[in-house]
Amino acid sequence: MTTPAIWVRGIEKSYKELHVLRGVDFEVEKGSIFALLGSNGAGKTTVVRILSTLLKADAGTASVQGVDVATDPLGVRERISLTGQFAAVDEILTGRENLVLVAKLRHLPEAGKVADDLLAKFRLTDAGARKVGTYSGGMRRRLDIAMSLVGHPEVIYLDEPTTGLDPEARIEVWDVIRELANTGTTVLLTTQYLDEAEQLADRIAILHEGRIIANDTLAGLKRLLPAAKVEYVEKQPTLEEIFLTLIGPSESRSLSERSETKRSDETRGTAA
Repeated sequence: MTTPAIWVRGIEKSYKELHVLRGVDFEVEKGSIFALLGSNGAGKTTVVRILSTLLKADAGTASVQGVDVATDPLGVRERISLTGQFAAVDEILTGRENLVLVAKLRHLPEAGKVADDLLAKFRLTDAGARKVGTYSGGMRRRLDIAMSLVGHPEVIYLDEPTTGLDPEARIEVWDVIRELANTGTTVLLTTQYLDEAEQLADRIAILHEGRIIANDTLAGLKRLLPAAKVEYVEKQPTLEEIFLTLIGPSESRSLSERSETKRSDETRGTAA
């Protein structure tokens, strides 16, 4: 059997009297998308912080690509990348300059080529010379994920990557996440959005009150409930489908970018 990309057993974490994690177990296969689903305060971000060596567990063991999180944190950091809930981009720099900066910090040769390749991969080439302060929310998040991929990490953690994004921007990010898995990157996705987990994940674990209460494929989770009685009902479009159909993908991106640019210009004008 192949070694899982992520292996977690009996992880516990408390803050004084608050027990956040109460013995968490799960595994993530290489090249898959694993969704950790839970409400606010369930402990999702705490799990990510432990797996990224930013926080020490009180008990239990975990490894990433076979490297122990507690005993070899540097080895783990060499294999992972983390995208938090809010885009960690420098708004004063251009999109390309953000990528070049990260490439240089990682001591990669040809930092400019690395940046250009990622701009093309994430459909940001035309915006690469613009300051990130003029980007829409979806563009910033795509750039943020692109920055996380500098150096080709084997595992990437996406901690609620679509929080605060509009419907079209969410779909753009979903497409990026699918592409990551298609190219062999292992993705650990935390989310509180049920449709996000349903759309993206190969496997879903539900974290509740510090414990994994279910861990299966979507089909497997559906079998936990009895089959519903089937009746013919005319399918009505969702509000998201209506919104995206009416505005059109290319036009909506253009409007969003113009709106962001206008607001940025007005803010600079007010500051002046």
